[in-house]
Amino acid sequence: MLRTVADRARPLRRTSAVVGAVALTALALAAAPASADNTRPGLVLGLLKPVTDVKPGGGFDLPGAFANKGTETLDKVWLTYNFSRGLTHQELPSNCAHPRGEKPGAPAVPVDEEGLPGKYFVICEFDQAVKPGAVYAPEKTLSLDVLGHALYEHLGVTISDYDTNQSESGPADMVPGTGPAVKLVELPSTTPLGDIGPAKNPAYDYAGVPVTAVNTADFQVAAQLTDRDGQFVTLEAKFTNAGPAWVMPDNGESGAVTHVLVKMPAGTTVTLKADGCKKADAGSYSCIPRSYYWANENSTYTFPFRLRIVKAVAGAKGSVALEAKERPFDKNKKNDTAVFLLGTDGNGSTGGTGSTGGGSTGSTGSTGGSGSTSSTGGSSTGGSGTGSTGGSGSTGGSGSAGGSGSAGGSASAGSAGSAGSSGTGGGLANTGSGSALPLAGVAAAALAAGAGTVLLTRRRVPRR
Repeated sequence: MLRTVADRARPLRRTSAVVGAVALTALALAAAPASADNTRPGLVLGLLKPVTDVKPGGGFDLPGAFANKGTETLDKVWLTYNFSRGLTHQELPSNCAHPRGEKPGAPAVPVDEEGLPGKYFVICEFDQAVKPGAVYAPEKTLSLDVLGHALYEHLGVTISDYDTNQSESGPADMVPGTGPAVKLVELPSTTPLGDIGPAKNPAYDYAGVPVTAVNTADFQVAAQLTDRDGQFVTLEAKFTNAGPAWVMPDNGESGAVTHVLVKMPAGTTVTLKADGCKKADAGSYSCIPRSYYWANENSTYTFPFRLRIVKAVAGAKGSVALEAKERPFDKNKKNDTAVFLLGTDGNGSTGGTGSTGGGSTGSTGSTGGSGSTSSTGGSSTGGSGTGSTGGSGSTGGSGSAGGSGSAGGSASAGSAGSAGSSGTGGGLANTGSGSALPLAGVAAAALAAGAGTVLLTRRRVPRR
């Protein structure tokens, strides 16, 4: 079973974040109040295994077996499922519900307190006796559909003796399913179960498992020189996930989704750099997308630098490249590097993602996800790659994303006026710490955007 004593010892936490352009709601699971005696029932989930090799357009059944290993009969229990944005639920029974306005798989999602995408959830209420020592499961298994942008997904399952739809601001507005109600049926006592564990709260049990889809995502880079002004020129280094899948490896456990390495041409010095970038070596910088842990499908992230030409060097070239890291989902390696020539007119850029040439730029700080805009300025469009075109000297491969900055990978990222990879159209980012945006900054941006919505803080389980 993919959980550890440490996982079970950590309490489920509560946090609030902001719903972005799409009204999405996720669930908070709080540890139930401590009991004054030792007669509280102990709920234990059945064994959960990783879900692998599912295909976009397909689906799979949700696990739901559990046992009451306590000493008392329960009058009612709740099964809660939470899942990431590459998955969506099918028709629900009338005793199950989802938050009103929730649109699983939407391009922009809330961000939890750990800076990870929020999750969608479904709660099923079973108003029937659950005897001590007995094993149960829903008589009809619920199912999830696998969406076209699915790749590394996550599923969480909770069994509890209390309604998990609760928060300090009150319960979420839930919409019941329209299908026939589902009841619990008793299973053989030999059904494999988990163990309670030393730090187990008897009021609930939780486990999370990875769901891996058969899909690909094309990571690309591009380079563009613009705004030549005497001895100064702007370099826009771009990273694009051309999809079709969004990517968040290991449920965020492995750190940044990628590093973009930018090497400056000989004879230049950097006077202004993008936030999210830090100096890696002499004349080289390492940049991280603002969304940090993940990259939505059809999203572009732009890192603007201002260069001063201090010495004329014939044939001076620079490059933008993805870090040397295994990306089994990325089958096209030809666009992992883009080389640009520092010509006398400031043009002559080349790029694996078909970067625009000339001097037309857009919003320079996209943070993933199609369908919503990021910062102010320019002709910013969604992550579908419909940015500005034209200009001279640019070349590129397939699946280009426009230079106008695609939408944010989260509802909080890419807000107007934010520094770093989220600047104003055609402008430059302010200088910064040179590292990725701290997760606390993401949370602060979310809270500044509007009213809070309850999110589920995931318990991250390493993919095996």
